[in-house]
This record gives sequence, C-alpha cells and structure tokens, in this order.
Amino acid sequence: MMAAAASGWRARSLLWRGMLGAAVLTMAILAGVVIGETPLPVSTVAAVLANELWNAGHPVDPIDAAIIWNYRMPRTLVAAGCGAGLALSGVVLQALIRNALADPYLLGVSAGASTGAVAVTILGVGGGALGLSGGAFVGAVLAFGLVAALARAAGGGPAQLVLAGIAGSQLFNALTSFFIAKSANAEQARGIMFWLLGNLSGVRWPDVALAAPAAALGFLVCLWHVRAMDAFVFGAQSAAALGIAVRRVQLVLIGATTLMTATMVSLVGSIGFVGLVIPHAVRFAVGARHGALVPGAALAGAVFLIAADITSRMLIPGQVVAIGVVTALVGAPGFALILIRNGGRR
Repeated sequence: MMAAAASGWRARSLLWRGMLGAAVLTMAILAGVVIGETPLPVSTVAAVLANELWNAGHPVDPIDAAIIWNYRMPRTLVAAGCGAGLALSGVVLQALIRNALADPYLLGVSAGASTGAVAVTILGVGGGALGLSGGAFVGAVLAFGLVAALARAAGGGPAQLVLAGIAGSQLFNALTSFFIAKSANAEQARGIMFWLLGNLSGVRWPDVALAAPAAALGFLVCLWHVRAMDAFVFGAQSAAALGIAVRRVQLVLIGATTLMTATMVSLVGSIGFVGLVIPHAVRFAVGARHGALVPGAALAGAVFLIAADITSRMLIPGQVVAIGVVTALVGAPGFALILIRNGGRR
C-alpha cells in the first residue's frame, strides 16, 4: 500500500512538473513572438496562430501576420530548440567527462561544426552531396574525434580532455578563418563572421523542422539514460560495476550530443556559454540527479536563448546584435559567480 501510494505521488509530481514546464515554455515562446522591434498585442498573435493552424478567418493586417508567422515564430522556436540542445549537450559532457568546464564550445565540437559548415558553403566540399547541416555534423564528429585521440595520447584524464578541447577549438577556429580569408569575398566574409557569432535572423520554418526534431531526439536519449549519467558521475569503472554498458552508453550519448550541436551550429552559428552555464545554474535549483537535471536544463536552456534573442533585437534600436554576444555578456559573469560560489563551498 505504501509503495503504491509513493508511486502515485511521484507520478502526480512528475505530471505537475511537466505541466508547469510546458506552461513556462509556452509563455517564453509567446514573449518571443510578442516582443520585438515592433511590439504586437497578444490578441493579434492569437488571431494569426488561429488563422494559420485552424483557418479561423480572423481579420488581421497582412504585415502583422507575416511578421508573426514567417519571422518571429520560427525564430523563437529555433531559439528554444537550440537553447535546449546546447544545454543538454553540456549536461551530457559534464557527466561523462566528470569536468565542470565541459561543454560543446570548450571541447571543440562547436568549432568543428563551424569549420564543416563554412567548408561546405565557401569551398563546396562534398560536391553538393553535403548540405550545411551535413557539413557541420561531419566537422563536429571530426573535431571530437581529434580531441578524444589527443586526450587519450596525453593520458586520457578529464583535465587532458579539456586541454585537448582548447587546442582543438583553436585549430578549427583557425581553419575557419583561413577558409574565409582565402575563398570568401568581402560580402560573404561579413555575413559568415556575423553568422559565426550566432545569428537567428535568417531562420525560417524549414529550420524549425531541423532544430525541433534534433532537440527532441536528444532530450529523449538523455532522459532514457539518466540513471547511467548518475552512475558516470562516480567514474566509468563505478558505472560498469553498476551494470552500465559503458562503451555503448558513451557512444550513444556522444552521438546525440554531436547531432544536437552540429544541427544547432549549422542553423544559427556558434553560441557559447549556454552548454556551460545553464547546467550549473540548474543544479543549484534541482540538485545533481539527472532525472531532474535533464528536463530542467532543457527548459532553462530554451527559455534563456529565447530571452537572449529578445535582448539581441531590443538592445540597440534599429539593429540586431549577434545572439552569441548577448549570451557571452550574460554567461561570462554568470560563470564567474558559479566559480566563486563553488570555491566558497570548499
């Protein structure tokens, strides 16, 4: 009886948390659509959504309808998917590597994805067989493979992996700059450099069809392996002792992380600090257990990047700031506070 009651209480708690998370995410998406260079009332947004989804026939100004449906809605949804995907990637890497500094940006995955995307765009690598997302994925895989090999050659510890990631990031960033300087004209170079800092201005509905499934698949993979990630916190040997198929789980989780990072970078460029700061911030709120950390980080990452996108559109009137600049301005001080707080607890 007591076990059944406890199980029922946990089920109700998960339901309420899920509903609360869905409500928060919905409010954030609504804010991303309503707030902008031209503020739009919620009633207009609701009317446009009703018209597009259910052919409701509400009278709406065509310009407002185009801004809401063709510009702000896909932009906000891609921001949510990218924020969730990058935050989940940080959670996975920090668990597997057992290093608080691990994230896709630091370990070279983002830099490799950027190099792959630029190589496809400017140099025509792949002969048209690879799209932007495909090039970014190949670059991300190559970058992480190089970083992992270098770390293993240096001893294979978490510290060596982070140092190898820094070296890999510098290498692939240098390659990206070389490709741009060698093959791009001035207009291409300007557009690519702005994209590399993080740019949501060009995203449309086809990009949502890439970002949303990648983030959803990554979330489901992470949610399925929460117990394994809890075990990895104590090391690979401890995880194996608990019956975890270490190599298989590592491959699956690293594959999901690479897929999410490559997809997001191919769509919006390289955005730093999301995968680094968000997991730490969520740990303060929900603890270190991945059963709560994974959904919490996905939600917080989505909301954070939507807020950053709103800020990027409003910070300078008449001009859109690269979203990577906004995340760095918020993330760098935030991470400094996390370091100070962690140091004070020791």
